[in-house]
Amino acid sequence: MATKDPLFHARIIRPGFLLPFILPLLLWLGVTWGGFWAFLPVVVVFGLIPLADLLVGRDRANVDERVLQKVLDSRFYSLILYLWVPVQFAVLVWAVWRAGQAMDGIALAGLMVSTGVITGGIGITVAHELGHRRGLFEKTLARLLLISVAYLHFLVEHNRGHHSRVATPDDPATARFGESFYRFLPRTLLGSWRSAWDLEVERMQKEGCGFWSLRNQMIWAIAGPLFLLMAAYGLAGSVGAATFAVQAVIAFTLLEVVNYIEHYGLERRRTGTGRYEKVRIHHSWNASERLTNFILFNLQRHSHHHAHSITPYQALQHFDESPQLPTGYAGMVLLALVPSLWRRVMDPRAKRYRQDVLGIEGQDA
Repeated sequence: MATKDPLFHARIIRPGFLLPFILPLLLWLGVTWGGFWAFLPVVVVFGLIPLADLLVGRDRANVDERVLQKVLDSRFYSLILYLWVPVQFAVLVWAVWRAGQAMDGIALAGLMVSTGVITGGIGITVAHELGHRRGLFEKTLARLLLISVAYLHFLVEHNRGHHSRVATPDDPATARFGESFYRFLPRTLLGSWRSAWDLEVERMQKEGCGFWSLRNQMIWAIAGPLFLLMAAYGLAGSVGAATFAVQAVIAFTLLEVVNYIEHYGLERRRTGTGRYEKVRIHHSWNASERLTNFILFNLQRHSHHHAHSITPYQALQHFDESPQLPTGYAGMVLLALVPSLWRRVMDPRAKRYRQDVLGIEGQDA
């Protein structure tokens, strides 16, 4: 049943998706070595991985249809996600405890930032994947991961808000053409929080529940992180609480940088009925860097995800017709932090795609 066609993968198990589990080990090594070594996971994620992507190359191949069902049925891909949940909480508990020990300022800063890169880059990605599953077990794991980074409302707004409003002015998680990340960040933080509240209040009303019902996920979005913050304080005092808080801020800021990258400048047109056209593979930026796709569970194949949100990560497809980023997410995150460079690289691409594919004309196209 194997195929030699380079456009298809015939393997059922792809061990490359285990690569994220190296990052907690790098965190432990870096903090053990001390000083600037505590930033080791940050250097690897935003330095070595983009360079390695250049050497490893891109992967535009999709799963061969002849083995697709076996790939979908394989427990390997779900077990990886399940396993990450206890790993993330172990990392958090260890990081908070370690922060309470005698550490120099540089090592402590490295510990906080590196932990946030792990819980945000991997943890929120796993939560995103599990949050799209239909089972209560998977959704519960997603909620636990998001509570650990003080961002549970993401599950509410992303699934019920972002996916229906993506690439429209109504979506706080879609970056507008010409908008810098630093203008986008406060807009998406406030807009997503407000949207999640509105969506959850609406759901409570439909289900006949009171606002203070334990079924209201926004109550847990506040109470869960506060409980963990107090637990961190109890374990390691104020420095432990600060470690939990800083890693959470780093984690959800990293998520929002990725949101900024994924839909920058892409728009859906209104139809004759006044409604927006259906979400297509043209409304998300994609990247095909092989290594980063392993580490981020194919998150970079974002067009397919928006077109078919319940498709498991191992079966997401690459589409040549989708707008393509010049490099993987790690490199694009660094680019987004420097608005002048971002616009120099991305605006010509976005403008060309908006005109040629999306049919958006005008001076600001």
